[in-house]
Amino acid sequence: MKSLKKQRRIQVIAAASVALVLAVGLIGYGFSDGINLYRSPTQVSENAPDPEEFFQLGGLVVEGSIVNGEGVAFDFAITDGDVVIPVSYVGRDPRPDLFSEGQGTIAKGWYREGRFEAREILAKHDETYMPREVVETLKATGHYQDPNS
Repeated sequence: MKSLKKQRRIQVIAAASVALVLAVGLIGYGFSDGINLYRSPTQVSENAPDPEEFFQLGGLVVEGSIVNGEGVAFDFAITDGDVVIPVSYVGRDPRPDLFSEGQGTIAKGWYREGRFEAREILAKHDETYMPREVVETLKATGHYQDPNS
């Protein structure tokens, strides 16, 4: 009887271990799409990411760079004051209302063949807002101007 109980206990522990490993694997796979690293144009130019790596690119929209395409598609450029990266928006949503030249923005997508392909554009939600990551990038490059001064 004792060996049967011991065998049953080992089977339960083994099944629980397999279930735990499977659960951790599924959770990790689920979060892999939700973890988007932020990069500045300078960081992208210094160390180009893999073409299949999805990440966030942030900075200021370059003056005179917005070019309307077909449908909701459009092209523009993002800069941190030192490096300019061309961006093509290939998403499904129309351009955000407050997206404009000279304003801070974050684009989510892939960097392929010297151009960033954005699937999503995040723009400010009021006249004075700028994403924290963009402010930090501009401060690091010495191109930040406080809008309140």
